[in-house]
Amino acid sequence: MTYGSETWSLTMGLIRRLRVTQRAMERAMLGVSLRDRIRNVEIRRRTKVTDIAQRVAKLKWQWAGHIVRRKDGRWGLKVLEWQPRTGKRSVGRPPTRWIDDIKRVAGSRWIQAAQNRGTWNSLQKTDRCPAVDVYRLM
Repeated sequence: MTYGSETWSLTMGLIRRLRVTQRAMERAMLGVSLRDRIRNVEIRRRTKVTDIAQRVAKLKWQWAGHIVRRKDGRWGLKVLEWQPRTGKRSVGRPPTRWIDDIKRVAGSRWIQAAQNRGTWNSLQKTDRCPAVDVYRLM
């Protein structure tokens, strides 16, 4: 389920869909139906599976650090630093970008923070993806 998740923009809708799918898979593993009315917390306790949203956020964080530290001239870092040419913006709120949740946690100078692996890992452990944290409160 997490194949390629490092490149996803983590939106609330995506996180919700991932969690619903994970819960359905866990229920199938245990042979439990929705009609049995067993709480999700109990199912998670029985399966001992980590939350998919936290896993995806961790994979994305690790991938971002890897891309920034890479020095072989591949296009990954060039894409992160690319700025579009001038032009008209579309109407409405801009869509969530890949980099938005990383900037929320590490700040606008996240590329410099990612150069130091120890600092980058400590940021990951103290602050998780804000979209994951907000959804947990709901």
